[in-house]
Amino acid sequence: MSALYPEIEPYDHGQLDTGDGNLIYWEACGNPAGRPALVLHGGPGSGCSTAARRYFDPDAYRIILFDQRNCGRSLPSAADPETDLSVNTTWHLVADIERLRAYLGIDSWLLFGNSWGSTLALAYAETHPERVAAIVLSGVTTTRRSEIDWLYRGMAPLFPEEWHRFRQAVPPGIQQRDEDMVAAYHRLLNHPDQETRLKAARDWHDWEAASILLADPHGLPRRWADPAYLLTRARIITHYFSNGAWLEDGQLLKNAARLTDIPGILLQGRFDIEAPLVTAWELARAWPQSELSILPHAAHSTANPDMSAAIVAATDRFRDI
Repeated sequence: MSALYPEIEPYDHGQLDTGDGNLIYWEACGNPAGRPALVLHGGPGSGCSTAARRYFDPDAYRIILFDQRNCGRSLPSAADPETDLSVNTTWHLVADIERLRAYLGIDSWLLFGNSWGSTLALAYAETHPERVAAIVLSGVTTTRRSEIDWLYRGMAPLFPEEWHRFRQAVPPGIQQRDEDMVAAYHRLLNHPDQETRLKAARDWHDWEAASILLADPHGLPRRWADPAYLLTRARIITHYFSNGAWLEDGQLLKNAARLTDIPGILLQGRFDIEAPLVTAWELARAWPQSELSILPHAAHSTANPDMSAAIVAATDRFRDI
């Protein structure tokens, strides 16, 4: 039996104008008078999912989801090569969250972030701690240089065949001497030729698929069948990771003292290859008000029954704070 709450539909939704040419899609589910909770999706660029609505008791929570800039139903889409990503940075997203909070008339809210969403949750909470009632994170990341390097170089010995294909897919002359794969694919994903961009998006996701299938043998996300989705997501990820997410290296761990008095629950799969346990462990040490729960049979996927049950149990604990 699933630990998730039943499927629900939004009772409200809209497009929030950021004032710089972007429209941010948002939706609200559950109890309009409930405790506000904000879902921060991964990627960056993955877009929010209907499953994320089900991590919260719909009778207790006012559940807010939004598609981060240039992905999902937010406009313009990063799949369009003319879309300017220079106004899509971590700090633009932090400002979007605060703009959305004010627009919805919310004083403070619980944050839930998975994978990249945990990085964004920490960046927002350290900037606006007075607006955060509690935090639940899974697949914890802080997007340090070492974490990015692990994803696109360090994991190579675990998947040698897939790594070879990932490297061989970069045409001669694209990758500069000693340049990392993120920068090379960033160049391909912004190439003027559409077929080059689409192939790079598929090749990028083929590399990610190696670790995802290990974590979730049921298969890849259904959205990955859409070429426009792959292009959107890969273009945004390489944009962020080639710029170190506009974070000073280790910044979120160094500034964890700003989270004082905010309770938190960190959920980490023992076999999470994409976000190794060390990051969650270091964050828990730097943030004494947090509680680290290590799930012995889970990896990075929130679809894992143990992980999804742990997320629901965590949000249930914060219903009455």
